[in-house]
Amino acid sequence: MKLEKLVGNRFRERPSDCIVDSHALMVRGGYMKYVANGIFSSYMPLRRVTRKIEQIIREEMDAIDGQEVQFPVVMPASLWQESGRYESIGKEMVRFNDRSGSPLVLGMTHEEAAVQLVRDYGQSHTKYPFMVYQIQTKFRDEARPRAGLIRVREFTMKDAYSFHTSEEDLKEYYARCHKAYERIYERVGLPEVVSVASDSGMMGGSVSHEFMLLTPVGEDSIVICKECGYRANMEAAECVYHNERDEISCELSLVHTPDIHTIEEVCDFLHCDKKASCKAVVYQRNHDDSYIVLFIRGDLEVNETKLRNYVKCDIHPAEITEESGLKAGYIGPVGLNGDFTVLYDCSLEGMNNLSCGANVCEYHYTGLDMQRDVKKAEYHDFAKIQEGGICPHCGKSAVTVSRGIEVGNIFQLGTKYTKSMNMTYIDSNGEKQYPIMGCYGIGIGRLAASICEAHHDDYGPIWPLSVAPWQIHICAVRADNTVVREYADRLYEELQRRGAEVIYDDRNVSAGVMFSDADLLGVPFRAIVSPRNLKQHKVEIVSRDKSFSANISMESAADEIMRILSEANR
Repeated sequence: MKLEKLVGNRFRERPSDCIVDSHALMVRGGYMKYVANGIFSSYMPLRRVTRKIEQIIREEMDAIDGQEVQFPVVMPASLWQESGRYESIGKEMVRFNDRSGSPLVLGMTHEEAAVQLVRDYGQSHTKYPFMVYQIQTKFRDEARPRAGLIRVREFTMKDAYSFHTSEEDLKEYYARCHKAYERIYERVGLPEVVSVASDSGMMGGSVSHEFMLLTPVGEDSIVICKECGYRANMEAAECVYHNERDEISCELSLVHTPDIHTIEEVCDFLHCDKKASCKAVVYQRNHDDSYIVLFIRGDLEVNETKLRNYVKCDIHPAEITEESGLKAGYIGPVGLNGDFTVLYDCSLEGMNNLSCGANVCEYHYTGLDMQRDVKKAEYHDFAKIQEGGICPHCGKSAVTVSRGIEVGNIFQLGTKYTKSMNMTYIDSNGEKQYPIMGCYGIGIGRLAASICEAHHDDYGPIWPLSVAPWQIHICAVRADNTVVREYADRLYEELQRRGAEVIYDDRNVSAGVMFSDADLLGVPFRAIVSPRNLKQHKVEIVSRDKSFSANISMESAADEIMRILSEANR
């Protein structure tokens, strides 16, 4: 490929609307172009990167007995009505009618399509286990697309679905797929990716893991124990407390707290620590706006994923009106009357001498004793784990919270979809059973962006050889020089003949412009052909990451470059 023919512009200045480096460098380097919010077109360099990622994924999925298929982008709503997700999924899924009025959806995930594909085939236990996978374009109407390809609305994804006749067989295959994912990340140049326990979310199922690239620009919070190595997504991490009661419980006392609403204001006014307070956080169910009042220790935050999973519906922060019967800023567990769902976090269990709202404007209580004053409370885990918190695995106060980008996920789905869609098989005893499913996903574009995020400098990406758009970049400095042009042309043709992936810059531009563009393309190795080098009968070979540099003879340059590429591949 000659660089002068490469469609797409390259820029020296960072775009002002790019908040992460991978987005900025891919725009600057002519990899992608904005079309609409969360929707991009890809130029040739990015397509070459993603095709290589896809091939690595195909090889690893085929190695664990996967069969590549392709599901439709557009599906009838009836499939999703069978599973029950047509009603339960919100605005993320695009719904529309065709010209005959039949309701359709755009695929954002394909569990339903997978079951529909194989439920006629899998009617006998002798057919199991098996796994099918696809690499397909999907659309999810994300509320807040961000960071280029890291969170988009239209995306390409590998999703795989396995079917089993026992939990043991699913667990065994799940472990095989986990190892395959580890090999994928190592092969694409991200061996530092870690797997963490996660929340299954809309996918359902009992066991799930996410694969995370730890980076400050990630939007997910990852809980890591420094002592035992426990790792979990913040959404799934259990909060553990050593709740200690004071020896003496004070009386419940009403205190006038004029014009004080927030937990910080209350604690300052009462001269108490936030840990010694009980605060109310109020939500409403999306489908009927009914109120959920959650009481939690004052220094903690609500984990909305845990709450959403508990109430089994989507929620939103409440708008507290006069008609609601709630006194905003003064809500407490004692004397709370109304048609509310009232929940209590484990952080309050057994605690005493707390401050809380009194359900009367401008009044709070002190001396709240949960055992004495809130006898019917049931406690559940609704809180976000904090830095320095107690590890739920080893019990030590060694939790740290890091940021990460999710680059893959795997789920043990169980019979959630096969049962709801009536997929059955006849077992060896002649009994009808529901197959057990697993689900395994990797976002292709997000993985490419994550590789760029992990491997770049101020000048451009530093692509690992396994996924780089090209392997060697020939820079013909002073291409108007006949000797330089003729030699660079011969080297380009010879390397192509030998099967190397070459990008060749023979433009009549300055060395600064040429090298700047080479940095933005991020090709692992660069061959510099210049009048000065050729006078010495040399070609300069440098690596993009600056770890390697050598001057090789003109006569053996092609041989030496192929040797360098071969060694780098090994």
